[in-house]
Amino acid sequence: MTLTHTGGVATVTDATFAEEVLAAELPVLVKFTASWCPPCRMIAPVLAEIAREEGHRLKVVQLDVDANPSTTLAYGVLSMPTLMLFRAGEPVRSLVGARTKRRLLEELGDAI
Repeated sequence: MTLTHTGGVATVTDATFAEEVLAAELPVLVKFTASWCPPCRMIAPVLAEIAREEGHRLKVVQLDVDANPSTTLAYGVLSMPTLMLFRAGEPVRSLVGARTKRRLLEELGDAI
């Protein structure tokens, strides 16, 4: 299966979510995003940088909420961007809104 990448961040869909996120060996940070969301665009370079620097211990992906309503609904995502960290197929941390790289890494630190 081929995933599309935007700056080191793979794009997942309703169809690929279970395989790419729930079955992943590494913890996975999922950005629930939308093309019309300015804060989503603001955090995109932060996530791309984290994907490049932390790729050995963390997988970073994004999911377009408008194109993938099943996964969005299943996890109760209402605001964008929602960042959800999955480990062993389970969501272990959820954060809403854009933040700096340093703050994001601090907030995720003990969960990665």
